[in-house]
Amino acid sequence: MKLKLSLLFVALATASSLCAAQQQGVSKTEILVGTIQDLSGPLAGYGKQARNGMQLRVDEINEQGGVHGRKLKLVTEDSGYDPKKAVLAAQKLVNQEKIFILAGHLGTAQNNAAMPVQFEKNVINFMPLTAAREMYEPTHRLKYALLSSYYDQMRTTLPKMIKDKNAKKVCAIYQDDEFGLEVLRGAEAGLKSVSMEMTEKTSFKRGATDFSSQVARMKAANCDLVVLGTIIRETIGTIAESRKNGFNPVFFGSVAAYTDLIHKLGGKAMDGMYTTMSVQNPYLDEASQPIRFWANKYKTKFNDDPTVFSAYGYTMIDILIQAAQKAGPALTTDSFIKAMDSMTIPPDIFGAPKLTYSAKQRLGSDLSRLSQIQDGKWKVISDYVKP
Repeated sequence: MKLKLSLLFVALATASSLCAAQQQGVSKTEILVGTIQDLSGPLAGYGKQARNGMQLRVDEINEQGGVHGRKLKLVTEDSGYDPKKAVLAAQKLVNQEKIFILAGHLGTAQNNAAMPVQFEKNVINFMPLTAAREMYEPTHRLKYALLSSYYDQMRTTLPKMIKDKNAKKVCAIYQDDEFGLEVLRGAEAGLKSVSMEMTEKTSFKRGATDFSSQVARMKAANCDLVVLGTIIRETIGTIAESRKNGFNPVFFGSVAAYTDLIHKLGGKAMDGMYTTMSVQNPYLDEASQPIRFWANKYKTKFNDDPTVFSAYGYTMIDILIQAAQKAGPALTTDSFIKAMDSMTIPPDIFGAPKLTYSAKQRLGSDLSRLSQIQDGKWKVISDYVKP
């Protein structure tokens, strides 16, 4: 009997060891985490900050001994914000680098293009940096999302903005792709809920730099609230062109435009703009003590001020670490999913809401709140608005 038990334990240990050995991206000493960022295109400001935030949390956990004795290694590829390059980047990470998980991939079209490559090799798409509904719908065992959707953000907060500003003519300018269309659809759903229709809507192609014709159309329609399905330079370009022409409606963007780059690059003209958001931009001079401590640590390491995208990157790796720790020493895709599907993450130092995940809930929270640029800085101006 003792011999049989001994042989059984040996067999189980061997099976466990073989299972770990067969799991892509997980070795005895290392966990490979891939990310695809825009490091050279129009959103390079976002991509570099997100990568740095991710790297900061990776370095912290590695200094503490890693996760169950395994160090994390962050492997980064550049998409240039191009869906075709994102596919090539995903192929390299999944098939050559053989990553365990892909975290924080930036861009809606880019994620949609890359996910089939990942899913074919059982690689999780973890906390992508886009608020598109496709990041968690339809429910898929390899999808986990961090940000409430552009659609829900607009659908729930636009009625509040209309009421607060007594807006009569709501218009939209949006990027003509999956991102911009999600903002537009959410805005139209929000208008429908208060028995209104879009007065005017106009689009632009990704990468556009001239918005004079779009602004002229909105001005001619006497729009008093303009929904912005824009990101960095399109937001700045639209508002700057409007100010130049004496057109000063309420400008209301999505979380994609919630970045310190708007007021840093756009200057005083950006004052008054609103966006939806959740995680707070970490300003060093007026943040809470925990954020100041974190921000100074970040600046010491990267010689740069952190942004909200730095916070996103840091947060998503922190959640990844929590799930990997919960999954136990025999880390596999299946054990990670089992751990994530029972996770509840409390609000963090950046003001994010409580996040809850399950087999049927792959978006941690659908809540968002409002922020406005006042005197060159983002100020949180509302509590979380429930759908």
